[in-house]
Amino acid sequence: MIEVRNVSKKYGDKQAVKNISFKAEQGEILGFLGPNGAGKSTTMNMLTGYISSTSGQILINGVDILEEPKKAKSFIGYLPEIPPLYIDMTIESYLNFVYDLKKCKLPRKAHLKDVCDLCKITDVKGRIIKNLSKGYRQRVGLAQALVNNPPVLILDEPTVGLDPNQIIEIRSLIKRLGKKHTVILSSHILPEIQAVCDRIIIINKGEVSADGTADEIAQQLTNEHKMTLRIEGTTGTKSDKNEIVKAIKNLKGIKYVRADMEREKGIYDYDVEADENIDIRRSLNDLCREKGWNILMMQLSDMTLEDIFLKITMGEQDIKSSEKKPEIRLKLVTESEQETENDNDNDENGGNN
Repeated sequence: MIEVRNVSKKYGDKQAVKNISFKAEQGEILGFLGPNGAGKSTTMNMLTGYISSTSGQILINGVDILEEPKKAKSFIGYLPEIPPLYIDMTIESYLNFVYDLKKCKLPRKAHLKDVCDLCKITDVKGRIIKNLSKGYRQRVGLAQALVNNPPVLILDEPTVGLDPNQIIEIRSLIKRLGKKHTVILSSHILPEIQAVCDRIIIINKGEVSADGTADEIAQQLTNEHKMTLRIEGTTGTKSDKNEIVKAIKNLKGIKYVRADMEREKGIYDYDVEADENIDIRRSLNDLCREKGWNILMMQLSDMTLEDIFLKITMGEQDIKSSEKKPEIRLKLVTESEQETENDNDNDENGGNN
C-alpha cells in the first residue's frame, strides 16, 4: 500500500505541494487528477522517489522512500507518460535488460512470457522498439512496469496513443491488476478514471481538494440528496403516475417528489429529494415491490466526473474526505488570479505537469 503523510514540496519560493495526506490500500485502484500546475506530477514524482519531498513522509508497503529508497522502489512498477524505452533494442532484449536491472528472482523465461502475454506483445517481442507504433510502445512501457510483479503500480497516462480496442484491453488489464496490486492511475481522460478507479483524488493548487468515489464527491459538492427514478406502473395509465407520486411522498424522509415527462407508455421519470443523511433507496425498492411497480432506473447524481473536476478546479471548491462531514469552501478565481496561475503553470518540473 501507499501512505502519504503531510507531504510538501517547494521549488525555491514556490510551494508546489502543500501538506497533502492520503492512502491507497492493496487491491485499490486510485485515480489521481489535477489541472496543469496543480502539483500532480510533482506528487507522482515524489511517490516514485524521482524527487524528494521538502517535508512529510511517503511509505511504500511500510518503507519510507527517503530512508530506504532502494527497498521502497523495489515495490514499485512505474509507467511514466513517456515510456522509458531503449528504441534500438528488441522488446525481448529490453525486457531482459529490465529483468536484470530490477534484480528479479522470478523464473526469467516464464515470468517474461506472462508479462508479454498480459500486455499482448508476445507476437511482436522480436521486433525493434523504434519500429513499433506508439500504441505498442505504450504496451512495452506497461510491460516493463510489471517486471518483478511489484505490489504497487503507478501509471501515468497509460492509454495515450492507443486505439479504442487497445484502450478497452488496457483498462481491463488495469482492473485485473487492481485486484492484487495497489494501483495509482493518472489520466486526463476523465471517463477512463470513472470507469476504472475505485476512488478518486483531485489535487488543485498543491492541495487535495477531493477524495472519494465520484458519487460521494458529487453528493458533497452539491449538498443535495436527490435522485431520478424511472418507474413503470401496473396499468400504464396516468392514474399510476399520481398514485406513485403520492406513495413516495408518504415515505419517511422524503422532502419533494415531482413526476417528469413520460419516457414510454405508462413509464415516467420522478425527481425525488430526501432529507440529509437519509438513504431512501431500500425504502423505495420495498415500496415498488409491494405495489408491483418496476424500477427501470435509479440515478443518484446527474454530475459526471467532468462536471465535478471543473467545479472544483475552476471554482476552488474543496471537498476533503474525513470522518466528519467536510466543510465546503468556495473561492472564486478572479480573471487576474487566473492569468497569474496560467503564467505559473510551467514553473513546476519545467512545465510538465
